[in-house]
Amino acid sequence: MHISYGIKTAVKGMAHEKWINLLSIMTVASSLLIMIFACLLLYNTEHIASTLHERFGMVAFLDDRLQASEIQAIIERIKQRQEIEGLRYISKEDALKELKERLKEDSYIFDGLDYNPLSPAIELRLKRQYITPQQVASTAKELKAIKGVSEVYSAEKVAEIIEAFYRSLSNFSLILLSALGAGIIFVVYSTVKILFYRRKEEIETIKLLGATRGFIRMPFLVEGGIIGLFGGLLSVGLSLLVYFAVTYRLSSVFPLLETILYPTEIALSFPLSGAILGLLGAFIAVGRLRF
Repeated sequence: MHISYGIKTAVKGMAHEKWINLLSIMTVASSLLIMIFACLLLYNTEHIASTLHERFGMVAFLDDRLQASEIQAIIERIKQRQEIEGLRYISKEDALKELKERLKEDSYIFDGLDYNPLSPAIELRLKRQYITPQQVASTAKELKAIKGVSEVYSAEKVAEIIEAFYRSLSNFSLILLSALGAGIIFVVYSTVKILFYRRKEEIETIKLLGATRGFIRMPFLVEGGIIGLFGGLLSVGLSLLVYFAVTYRLSSVFPLLETILYPTEIALSFPLSGAILGLLGAFIAVGRLRF
């Protein structure tokens, strides 16, 4: 009985006070839209970091004087390391060929040389969990200690920058989401208080008829949840519109935009999150009201 009355009264009240409720829904939607963009940025940054091991590589340069058997022994030794996902041996000849292919028309600079200045090398690919600045530096140091390895190139600075960026982004997103969540609660809280005082005469009447506190509060709780739910649905709709406009319309100019992902979890969770925040704001409001 309480729930059905609460829903009917809330819908009737929202229709009667449509402008203040519409303004509240748009304010909630704006906050949730910013939260969605923050989550998208965080999600795509994490996705890039998770695929880093596919692009991140280390190169161990070998001594030119090594025999084939010694090179094979080094390869087998490196293969046994737990952080190594895969490796590829590059001979001096293959290294020179690849370099010429990259230089293209500038490859003529090697034509006058009567010897190959490059060294044989082993290109390494690390497992995802080992791509951290500390682990990369440790692996590079241990590889360099292997007899026959003259130098190790590791892009540990790249790993360090990506990790620091993701950590900073995570902290910033947490602060932003908390602030916007609190803002949504305050918006619904203020709206419910205004609606309560606008219906004070009606509330006094049903109170005289014996209505309980829970019976009186129920419509405001439902209304807070509806404001949050509609705000969430509107924010998801707007974010999808922006997403498709960016990825499909601008990707021809900026191909990198095609890699942006929009997980379905966001489309499903934000209307629910809006409803929960709306209910919380309404619950705080009716809990502080005296009648």
